[in-house]
Amino acid sequence: MTLILKSPAFVHQGEIPKIFTCDGADKSPPLSWSGLPQDTKSLVLIVDDPDAPDPAAPKMTWVHWLLYNIPPRVTELPKAVAARALPAGTQQGKNDWKRTGYGGPCPPIGRHRYFHKLYALDIELPDLRQPDKSQLEKAMTGHVIDQAELVGTYQR
Repeated sequence: MTLILKSPAFVHQGEIPKIFTCDGADKSPPLSWSGLPQDTKSLVLIVDDPDAPDPAAPKMTWVHWLLYNIPPRVTELPKAVAARALPAGTQQGKNDWKRTGYGGPCPPIGRHRYFHKLYALDIELPDLRQPDKSQLEKAMTGHVIDQAELVGTYQR
């Protein structure tokens, strides 16, 4: 099987509804996945925008959400999932607003792409104490056994 990540809120390469952005409720979209490799020990979710600040001249990748150690028995995250409602054992990293939790699309100019990347790991990661994206990716190195991607777009 192949790992598949999807959302009932938007299709791959489609528009992310306003409710999930800074112009709406700024709450996370519902996500679900299937096709985990049998030896998956944990999952990592990274949501980022490589088009910041301007898609015509991107200068950085803006990180919107970091979750790790999602248990492999979990197959979805509900819409507007709060920190206290995350699956048991799930830990959060810091986004580029220097806080944990979801921060929705809020592009200053142009249409941006928002990459929702799910990674299946062959280990459970140690407590990384709210890592940033680079610290999380370093800890994942050599342990990714499959990955899936869902891209949504948004323009204000």
